[in-house]
Amino acid sequence: MSDILLTLLIAALLPYLAKAPLVWAMHRAGGYDNHYPRRQQAALSDFGQRCNAAHYNSFEALIVFSTACVFVVAAGSVTTAMLFASWGFIVCRIGYLCCYWFNWATARSLIWLGSMAAAISLMLMALTQLN
Repeated sequence: MSDILLTLLIAALLPYLAKAPLVWAMHRAGGYDNHYPRRQQAALSDFGQRCNAAHYNSFEALIVFSTACVFVVAAGSVTTAMLFASWGFIVCRIGYLCCYWFNWATARSLIWLGSMAAAISLMLMALTQLN
């Protein structure tokens, strides 16, 4: 169970990893506006805009993965396949961030699909253990 919780911790930290290049882009665009950071982020273009989208998408993915982890905890046991799916999610999400930053749109979409497939398969595996 601790391995699943470790992947959940990493997934919870990924939005903050995604924030680092966004902060850099904001500094390049005239300095970080701490009074109105979201307005400044909305005005970014190209790399900065992709960083902003990656940051917000990390929170969206965290909701799905957190739910999957709750399913596993409710099931009460962790299988090797569950561990594979949870680490697969983490690897996909890191790859997703890189693809967003480097503007590799097709690869990003495929990796996003892989991360969602990993999270949903984690939920389904947990559900089968509950029956």
